[in-house]
Amino acid sequence: MNYKKWELQVEKERKNNNNLLIVFEKYLKAKGLKPNTIKNHIANVEFFANEYLLHYDIIPIEKGFIEIGGFLGDFFIRKAMWASKNSILENIASFKKFYTFLNEINKISTSDLNEMKKMIKEEKNEWIKEFENYWNDIEEDW
Repeated sequence: MNYKKWELQVEKERKNNNNLLIVFEKYLKAKGLKPNTIKNHIANVEFFANEYLLHYDIIPIEKGFIEIGGFLGDFFIRKAMWASKNSILENIASFKKFYTFLNEINKISTSDLNEMKKMIKEEKNEWIKEFENYWNDIEEDW
């Protein structure tokens, strides 16, 4: 794909992501979440969707759940200066809420949602370990 075509496809996906995030925000408000909590969930999903899923390849957010492991176990740790064990857990909560929302509006199947939740449960401790190893290696180099 040539650069111009790639750029147009990225912009199309970014608009789709942003439209879904607007509806997701309304969904969270209707669920009674506090404004700051909503803001954090939106920021977490937006970074994943627009920085990671559109960084190496163009992956629609609806299919992005299969990429959560690569994001939290590597990209997020290296690229987000605010990465911490707690922020990994916060992202997990955001992804569970977002993909549950997508399931409720029929954008992903229940089996995909369950697959994502299973993967998170199985890999969460590994992502935290990767975070610790990454920062231990950096500290050793200093």
